[in-house]
Amino acid sequence: MSSGFLNPLLIQDAVRRALDEDLGRAGDITTQATIPASSIAHTVIAARETGVIAGLPLAEAAFHMIAQGIRFTPRLGDGTLVQAGDVIAEIEGSARAILSAERVALNFLGRMSGIASLTQRYVDAVSGTEACIVCTRKTTPGLRAFEKYAVRCGGGSNHRYGLDDAMLIKDNHIAVAGSVKQALQAAKAAAGHLVKIEIEVDTLAQLHEVLAEGADVVLLDNMDIKTLKQAVALIEGAMLTEASGGVTLDTVTAIAETGVDMISVGALTHSPRVLDLGLDITIR
Repeated sequence: MSSGFLNPLLIQDAVRRALDEDLGRAGDITTQATIPASSIAHTVIAARETGVIAGLPLAEAAFHMIAQGIRFTPRLGDGTLVQAGDVIAEIEGSARAILSAERVALNFLGRMSGIASLTQRYVDAVSGTEACIVCTRKTTPGLRAFEKYAVRCGGGSNHRYGLDDAMLIKDNHIAVAGSVKQALQAAKAAAGHLVKIEIEVDTLAQLHEVLAEGADVVLLDNMDIKTLKQAVALIEGAMLTEASGGVTLDTVTAIAETGVDMISVGALTHSPRVLDLGLDITIR
């Protein structure tokens, strides 16, 4: 499965900060006290449950930052579905270095794999429809690029990355601007030719205002299934449609069957369960 690109500079910065946080001022005092400097270890990272892998580049960077001589050999790629017992990567080198990098590597890998695994469950739930599962900006501060990458590893797509790459006019913008029409007109006057404009509505009355003024995408917020179907019928392909608000695995299939183009799910990044992965070590 194609998972896209991760900026190596972002990886280096994030992993370095995580290692600094974990190693503190004196380093791994437990490992330094108990493991001889000459000890070499061969280890594997293995899955302990079914899921989708994401985050291998960050795990590899954690080991390489600790000691350049460590050999990190992925056996699977990001976006791969694994079963319990599957070996994801092999690591060999200084036992001290491997033990010191282990938690940072597994934290990134487990968190990102949890996002990818949850995303795939949503993607599977809407298979057979035209709907695409997308994430939101409800991400861990400082880790957005990695969490959105993990969504792609799970078969989902990304919504905007930040406030600067697309316009999304929400209910509070409309309230302050004065009306749907005024908000859209102001946005169009300010947007460059490459900037998309999306607007949130929660009633069919607001949707009629949007149709009269025009937008690239309309976000249908917290609408029930009947209202969603009516909204999609009214739009008739005039703009892309996005359903949002309280989407769960129990409701996503019915939402997709209304004919919406996208379904945004905040839970993908704000509430995933970490995938259970483990590092098993053999001292040589």
